[in-house]
This record gives sequence, structure tokens and C-alpha cells, in this order.
Amino acid sequence: MVIDFLIKISLKQLNLCIGTLIERTMINLKTLSIFMLALITPSFALATTEMVHEPIDLTNSGIGFAAIAIFVFAYLLVMGEEFMHLRKSKPVIIAAGLIWGMIGWYYTQHGMPELAEAAVRHNLLEYAELMLFLLVAMTYVNAMEERRVFDALRSWLVNKGFGFRALFWLTGILAFFISPVADNLTTALLMCAVVLAVGGDNTKFVTLACINIVVAANAGGAFSPFGDITTLMVWQKGIVDFWQFFALFIPSVVNFVVPGLIMHFAIPNEKPEASDESVSMYRGAKRIIVLFLLTIATAVSFHNFLGLPPVIGMLTGLGYLKFMGFYLKKTHYKFLPENTGNVENAENVGSIVPFDIFARVAHAEWDTLFFFYGVVLCVGGLGFLGYLSMISDIMYSDWGATNANIVVGLLSAIVDNIPVMFAVLTMNPDMSTGQWLLVTLTAGVGGSMLSIGSAAGVALMGQARGKYTFFGHLKWAPAIAVGYAASIATHMWLNASYF
Repeated sequence: MVIDFLIKISLKQLNLCIGTLIERTMINLKTLSIFMLALITPSFALATTEMVHEPIDLTNSGIGFAAIAIFVFAYLLVMGEEFMHLRKSKPVIIAAGLIWGMIGWYYTQHGMPELAEAAVRHNLLEYAELMLFLLVAMTYVNAMEERRVFDALRSWLVNKGFGFRALFWLTGILAFFISPVADNLTTALLMCAVVLAVGGDNTKFVTLACINIVVAANAGGAFSPFGDITTLMVWQKGIVDFWQFFALFIPSVVNFVVPGLIMHFAIPNEKPEASDESVSMYRGAKRIIVLFLLTIATAVSFHNFLGLPPVIGMLTGLGYLKFMGFYLKKTHYKFLPENTGNVENAENVGSIVPFDIFARVAHAEWDTLFFFYGVVLCVGGLGFLGYLSMISDIMYSDWGATNANIVVGLLSAIVDNIPVMFAVLTMNPDMSTGQWLLVTLTAGVGGSMLSIGSAAGVALMGQARGKYTFFGHLKWAPAIAVGYAASIATHMWLNASYF
């Protein structure tokens, strides 16, 4: 009896233990399930949010109209930079902040702040890539300028004693081929310095030569990813391959040569006196030129062979220049006249202060870089409001891609080509490679039709004040328009396989 009683108690305890174990296991499984669900839920919630919360079309709202008014007013201030002397970056930076501030407020009020945040971060990332790319290129150009590379080229041209007509074509050709490597603004300023040095008081020659330089610099930048911000944007976006841009070389030549031939016979057939000016490049100049070419090769290789953004290659190239600057700085004292005993050697050393890479970075065109920021954020905001989709439907669906891309070039003569091209890229219409090359060409060279249509034209109006003017350029706008039409026809004929 006692044994039976003990067995019953043991079985009862065993059942109780097993029940407790099963209960705890179920609780643990339940807890694990809740934990796993908590991990998965954000993903489902995000997916649900993405499906339900779409950007709201605000094109007919008060916020939309206010954003348009702010952008137009800001851009009127940009266009009046020459007369008001207000830096163009200031109004567009304020406009960008106001536009995105209104967007952020509206989406926060409707419980969707994450959509506005994601959109502005996307635009900021696009700007950062292009800004860093341009900063490296500007730093190299400034370094070559500090080493007197451009001064030596100008001195060589002035000393040769070319006639006005020969100088007209020579400065144009050099602008066309320097612009794809350096920016069109630096190229135009360099060639204009040559024209002013030999042209003197011959206003007619200076006017025609400056027009030719503007056309040539803009045309030269159109066939190279490095020649203009518009081509750079298209390349970095991955829409057109690096080597495909060179299909625009002959159309760009046509765009430059046709108006040049028309203006040629209006140039005085005279020969100015040669100058005896002599300028030598500073120590390290040639090596910096080689490093710049190596940097370009690095950027292209990173993009084409490694699938990385070109900006990574450019920043790597900035490292090349930094090491070169370190070497020049450390060895500077060895080449000073007091150490070498050679006074003539001072011409090749540079300034008393050793080469400073960060001084070259500081001399970058920061106003242009911040202007670019304002434009990208403004246009991105208008696109998020729905205006770019509306414009895309009108231009690329109703008019057709070819007509729309030609109009883009005409607009770039009035409005800077940066916002115009960024708007097209944001619209991202479904086009063939030939059409993307066409809009790259038209946006790049369309600004040549007016002196205010490109940075090169605006800069030369200041450099050759009183000789190269808005109305002096406008007089030859029909000749430039003929070149514009001829370049489009040439592209559509030669590059038909891309369409």
C-alpha cells in the first residue's frame, strides 16, 4: 500500500513537472513569436507606408503656387547679378530653404514627414557627388593657375604676333579644346585676356573674338563629361556611357565653326604689334598637369571598370595633388635664390610662401558650388510638388522628345543650363541614347545664343566691359542660331544609330 501510494505521488509530480515544462515552453515560443513579429513589423509597416503614402500632387495648391513664385523671384535676382552685384548663390539658397520648409510643414501636418525627408536626402546626395567632383576639378585648375600655366600660354600667344583674323580662330580653337578639360569659365577668361592684350582699343575685334570664345568654350564642353556641369550630370547619372559623349564631337565642331565662318569676314584684316612679354611656369607645373590627366583617367576607370561613382576617382586624384603639394612645400627652400645662389632661378620657384593645397581649395568657385546647391534643391522641391511630371507630360509626351530637347536648348539661353538639365534628369523621360545626347548638346550650346546664357558670357561682359556687351552679342545671335540648328542636324544625321 505504501509503495502504491508513493508511485501515485511520483506520477502526479512527474505530470505536474511535464505540464509546467510545456507551459513554459509555450510561453517562450509565444515570446519568441512576439519578438520575431516585432522585428518583421517595421518592414511590413514600411512596405505598407510606401504603398499607401505616395507624394501628394500639390501643383494646384497654395504651397505649389508659393513655391513657383519664390523660385521665379529668386531666379530674377540671379539674372540681375550683373547689374545688382548680388552673388547668384544667395537668392537660390534662401529659395531652397523656403520651398523645402513649406513641403516639410505640409507633410508633417499630414503625418508623412518621412516622405519629405527621404526626398530631400536624395537631392542632397546627388548634389554632394557633383559638388565634390567639381571641387576637385576646380582645385586642379587653381593649382595650374597658381603655377602660371595659363599665364605662360597667354604670353606665348601674345608674343607670336598673329593677325586679328588668325588670333580670332586660334583663341576659338584653343577655347574649344581646353574647355573639355578645364571648365568653360576659366577657358573663356584665359582667351579673353589674350584678346584684350593684343586687341587694345579695337572694339570690333574684341567683341567678335569674345563672342567666338563663348561659342567655342560652350561647344567644347558639350562633347566631354568634364567640359560642362550638364554633361557631368548626365554621365554621373549613368544614362550615357563615357565614350558615347564623343559622338557629339563633330556636331560640337559644327556649332563652333558655322558662326565663326559668318563672323570671319567682319573682323579687321590687320596685324597688331607683337609683345615681348615673357612668362615662365613655376616649379611643378608640368607635373601637376600630368596628375590632372591621371586624375581624369582614375575617375573614368573607377566608373567604367569598377562600377563606382566617378567622384571616388576624382577624390583619389585629389590625394595625388596633396602629395605633390607636400613635396613642393618640403623642397621649396632648396630652390630659393639665397640657397642656390641663382637669382634667375627665383622666377621658377613661385611666391615666397610655399605651395599650399588648401589655399587652392579655398580659391574654388564657391559661389558657383553653392548656387548649384540652391538650384538642385529648388528644382528637386518643385519636382516633389509635381510640377516636373506635369511639364514632362506636356513636353515629352505631347511635343515629342526631339522638339522638347530643342526647346531645352533655347531655354538654356535665358535660364542657366544647370536647372534646366537637372529638371530633365529629374523628369527622367523614357528616351533613346540619341535623344539624351541631343539634350546634352542643346543644353550645353544653347546658352551661347545670349551673353547671359552661360557663365562664360557673363564673365566676359565683366572682363571686357564696354567692348563685349549684351547687345553686341545679340547682334550676332542669328549666326549663332544657324550654328545651333546645324549642330542638331549633324547629330541626327551622323548619330542616327543611337536613336
